[in-house]
Amino acid sequence: MTTKTQTHKHAVVIGAGPAGLMAAEMLSNAGMSVTVCDHKPSVGRKFLMAGKSGLNLTKVEPAGVFLNAFTDAKGPLAPIISALDGDAVQEWAKGLGQEVFTGSTGRVFPTAMKASPLLRAWLVRLSEAGVQVNTRWRWTGWDDTKLVFETPDGTQVLQPDVTVLAMGGASWARLGSTGEWAKVLAADTPFAPFAPANAGIAMDWSSHMEAHFGTALKGIALKSGPYRSRGEALISRQGFEGGGIYSVSRGVREGHPLMLDLLPDQTVDALAKKLDQPRGKMSMANFMRKALKLDPVKIAVLQEMARPLPNDNKALAKLLKALPIKHAGLRPMDQAISTAGGVKFDAVDETLMLRNRPGVFVAGEMLDWEAPTGGYLISACLATGRWAGQHAAAWAQKA
Repeated sequence: MTTKTQTHKHAVVIGAGPAGLMAAEMLSNAGMSVTVCDHKPSVGRKFLMAGKSGLNLTKVEPAGVFLNAFTDAKGPLAPIISALDGDAVQEWAKGLGQEVFTGSTGRVFPTAMKASPLLRAWLVRLSEAGVQVNTRWRWTGWDDTKLVFETPDGTQVLQPDVTVLAMGGASWARLGSTGEWAKVLAADTPFAPFAPANAGIAMDWSSHMEAHFGTALKGIALKSGPYRSRGEALISRQGFEGGGIYSVSRGVREGHPLMLDLLPDQTVDALAKKLDQPRGKMSMANFMRKALKLDPVKIAVLQEMARPLPNDNKALAKLLKALPIKHAGLRPMDQAISTAGGVKFDAVDETLMLRNRPGVFVAGEMLDWEAPTGGYLISACLATGRWAGQHAAAWAQKA
């Protein structure tokens, strides 16, 4: 049994998602007294929501491939993620009594396929380590070097030796990620405006599409600018949702057209040859269903986007391979899975401490990075929380 050496130093972590809780654990492991403050009535709300679809903790793939998912931020994130890679995330989950498995695409999930058992075990471990969690404590900023909170018992003030900020981005405000903290930091912290990431695509469907709401387009490919996906696209009343769409939503946000390949495993020439077969008295929809094995939902989307279809078979084949999607832009930012933007990496040093506020560290989605769904988001939040917590503890002990 390892005995912690108490330092009599006090740390405050603001935000009780995966980044904040990981930072709190690192600070506690370093022997510090730790208080976690969150403005919601309970902790880990977005984490629990993510768990409803299986809680994709990380992804098993080569380190370089994993880092490439973070595009613009992969440089500063490289040492941070390397210090808590996919294997380490799996061991962390197992240490909390949660067995994991790796799916066919490399995505890693708890065997329980939900977040609540893992979160409960984590909170028990933090409580046993002496970490105090204050809920309904809303941070409003600083009074000189003191942290000021609005609480059910009125204004409360804390003056820790070190602070970790881990308040999330600006999507799913009802779960806690409001982005309101940006107003506090704006005066002295370089900040990139928030933007939706992993967002759905808004569509103004005709009434002909109503029969297909709730149906997924499968076996497709999508691209928007440099972003590509072979995932699914779920048709909803509001538009397109799902992992395949989220992976290319950044391209839509950047102004690139959205293109859909309905038959990615076949060439234009192969499709044109099949379309050259005698059609007889069959309708075009029925002919495509039989000749191309095109299912009804794909035919519906094709007609929705490109009616009237070209009579030339080569032109129709090209359309099947590169169907322009006429859309109404991204769904609102608050409905996105995550957000781009946040505290720029130029504003923090290599330990994730704010350059303009010594002793204040930043973790999780508060930082300016984005990545597609598929194991990257939670993994990076855990890694940045761990990094910030460890370096915050080291800084406090030297101060």
